[in-house]
Amino acid sequence: MRAENRSILAGIAAAIVTFALASPLSAAGPSSVYSKIDLDRCSIFRQDQISGSMSWMCPAIPDQAVWVAEGDLRFFVSFGKAAEVQVAAEQTLPPFNRINDTLEWRLGPDGKAYATILRWFTEFDDGSEGQVLVVTKVSDFGTCHIAYVDALANKDANALARQAADTMSAGFDCATQQPVAVGNPGRSLGN
Repeated sequence: MRAENRSILAGIAAAIVTFALASPLSAAGPSSVYSKIDLDRCSIFRQDQISGSMSWMCPAIPDQAVWVAEGDLRFFVSFGKAAEVQVAAEQTLPPFNRINDTLEWRLGPDGKAYATILRWFTEFDDGSEGQVLVVTKVSDFGTCHIAYVDALANKDANALARQAADTMSAGFDCATQQPVAVGNPGRSLGN
C-alpha cells in the first residue's frame, strides 16, 4: 500500500474515532436493571406476634438491600444499608395494598441506583382494584417516595414513572417535600 493511501486511511480512521467519541450516541444516560422481591427468599428482619406485622430484608442489586414490611393490610418498602430507618420505611398508600414482585432500579451513568419504580396494587371497599407505580428516591442522604403514577389511568405510566425518577430524584428533599401524583391522578391512590 502506498504511503499516500495509508495517510488517507489513517485520516479517515481518526475522523471515525473522533465522531464516535463526540457522538451523543456514545454518552451513557439513565438505564434500568430489574430485581425480584420474593419474600420466601428474604430474611425475616422483625416479627410482631401481637399485631402480626412483619418485615424482611431482601437481596437486590449490588450495594443495595430491599426492606419490606407488612402491617394493617398495607406494605412499606425502603432501600439501602439503613433502609428500615429511612422515610420510605414509613410510607405506604392509603388504601389496602400489596406489592408486585418486579422492581425496576434506575441507574445513573456511574451505574449507581438513584431511584426505584415498583407497582403496588390497591384494594377498595367496593371490591375494585387499582395499580400505582411508586417512584422512590434512593440515596444515602434520604430514601423516600417522590412520585405516584396511576397505572390504570395513564396509558404511558411506565414512561411517566421513569421520567419522574430521572428528573425529580436529584433535587428531592425527603425531609421537606411530599410525593406528587404524576399524569392523570385516576382513582388508584384512593383519592
